[in-house]
Amino acid sequence: MLHLFFISALLNSCSENKSVQEVFEANADPVNANLWLAYSKESTRFSLWSPTAQEVRLILYENGDGGAPLRTTNMESGPNGLWKKTVGGDLNGAYYTFQIKYNGEWLNESPGIYAQAVGVNGNRAMVIDLNQTNPKGWETDKGPEIKHINEAIIYELHIRDLTIHRESGSSMPGKYLGLVESGTKGPGGIATGIDHLTEMGVTHVHLLPTYDHYAIDETKLDSAQFNWGYDPKNYNVPEGSFSSDPYKAEVRVKEFKEMIKALHDRGIGVILDVVYNHTGGVHENSNFNLEAPGYYYRHWEDGKPSDASACGNETASDKEMMRKFILESVVYWAKEYHMDGFRFDLMGIHDITTMNDVATTLKEVDPNIFVYGEGWTAADSPLPIEQRALKKNMKMMPQITAFSDDIRDGLKGSVFEDESTGFVSGAANSEESVKMGIVGCIEHPQIDYISVNYSDEPWAIEPWQSISYVSCHDNHTLYDKLKVSRKDASEAEIIQMDKLANAIVMTSQGTAFIHAGAEMLRTKNGNHNSYNLPDSINQIDWNLKLANAKVLDYYKNLITLRKLHPAFRMSSSDELREKLEFKKVENGLISYQISDFANGDNWKNIYVIHNARTNPVKYDLPGEWEVAVLGDTFYFDKNKSVKEEVKVPALSMMIVYQK
Repeated sequence: MLHLFFISALLNSCSENKSVQEVFEANADPVNANLWLAYSKESTRFSLWSPTAQEVRLILYENGDGGAPLRTTNMESGPNGLWKKTVGGDLNGAYYTFQIKYNGEWLNESPGIYAQAVGVNGNRAMVIDLNQTNPKGWETDKGPEIKHINEAIIYELHIRDLTIHRESGSSMPGKYLGLVESGTKGPGGIATGIDHLTEMGVTHVHLLPTYDHYAIDETKLDSAQFNWGYDPKNYNVPEGSFSSDPYKAEVRVKEFKEMIKALHDRGIGVILDVVYNHTGGVHENSNFNLEAPGYYYRHWEDGKPSDASACGNETASDKEMMRKFILESVVYWAKEYHMDGFRFDLMGIHDITTMNDVATTLKEVDPNIFVYGEGWTAADSPLPIEQRALKKNMKMMPQITAFSDDIRDGLKGSVFEDESTGFVSGAANSEESVKMGIVGCIEHPQIDYISVNYSDEPWAIEPWQSISYVSCHDNHTLYDKLKVSRKDASEAEIIQMDKLANAIVMTSQGTAFIHAGAEMLRTKNGNHNSYNLPDSINQIDWNLKLANAKVLDYYKNLITLRKLHPAFRMSSSDELREKLEFKKVENGLISYQISDFANGDNWKNIYVIHNARTNPVKYDLPGEWEVAVLGDTFYFDKNKSVKEEVKVPALSMMIVYQK
């Protein structure tokens, strides 16, 4: 991480009256070069790394789109592919592009991969004084403090989804500021937006990709457009369609920060979903290729671009300048925008060294920041399997967390087969997959790993390295999956299956993760891939909150239970193995005991019974116990004791404890 040290040295050197140019030229190694815009009121320094460029132009504009250039100037060539240009005067608010000459031809203009602010549709970068975009109190703003990621309760949402419904009550639907608008009300006076998040009790929101992406035409926001955002264009700039004015580059920066601060003021951390692994369907004309053609991507031996993302290409994190870009980009988001975590899309495309560097570097910025991702690829890659940041290699990434598809599909059935069922929906022989998820995918002597659906051995070192979840933006919502796989079940049974699935998630030792709207039985009308479908499919329908108020209460109580009782989120695998013992495990039934004030809990012993059968179960209990959860009732302020035998309702979780 020499280049990160260099940035600090660069700033220190400049304060000692050395010019940026002198420092830059003294560090001609591109890995250690500062390629970010260097703005001051007196001058602005523009930098680019383009080792195969024959010439490079810097083009200045008055606006972010349209109009002739104000000035075009050649950049100065330095060693090792470094290009630079210093322009005098205060350029704050001026727009610019780079253009390289490659193989005798001028390529398209580009804002540069290190752009920090862009005009409409992200085609031109803007010189910006970032200090002027900070909201009041920004210097003291910070997110929640946590020691381990499994203390977090993560709520995955899309900015537009949460407030775009006509009955969301928002005056800024689908916008950054709409998400954090307080006092919004939906049907029947229900809380929506940020008030709903606070009511739920979640600790962190996971924002689907919120940097500038290709799919949305920001000049046509009055037309119907939707996209999840997994098609990156400018990695270090907030998406303009969520701002009040995408034409003014500074607006999206300022409003994104205002959103972060409002969430932090409510005690909610913010996680950014990042997609450094590919550039979607854009390849030849991506900003990477317009700067250093071919370099930032992986290729097969025959020269054909590889495609482990199944989206058209894959980036090469194992190359020094790509690794530099990823590291500096996440640090930029962490420092400039106070992000609390990062979720890596198809993390298995990245190499282990890069991911470890990311986690280590971010912990140095803020020890509360955490990193997690999808421990798989969508297709094959030239990167050797042993070097990939895959779920099976998590033991080589001790500071990183990965999604557990083991518990996900163990609970509800395969996401790739509509009719496949899981533990809560009546599948036989799914118990070991669920048990593995319950212990956070660590080694536990009572798990038969050969019988687990996807993993034949434990892959986490500590339980918090596993994300426990049953649904996310991908594939069917939980409610839709249960409906499509159990067409014979009644609506009441579907609802009980739904609640039991996330009851198991919220009492598992991994990191708890909830898909936005699951708490109100969110549906996408059976669509399993809604990445570009209209709002009518993707929006949170706030009528569901009113209609499913009892389900919502159950979810809120699950969150309260998890927050109150650290025994459900042990951080040590040694303690977990010592204190969590599975008891009766049969087809459709899993029970276990957590003993001896685990993880400092104020309950001495806890007994958990998951009944996925469609009939009640009589269960023998040794001794006398207090009831914590029975059916839909959580006994937070009430006393109810049982002894020797309990009756666990069909499709439900029961928890009892001894003080």
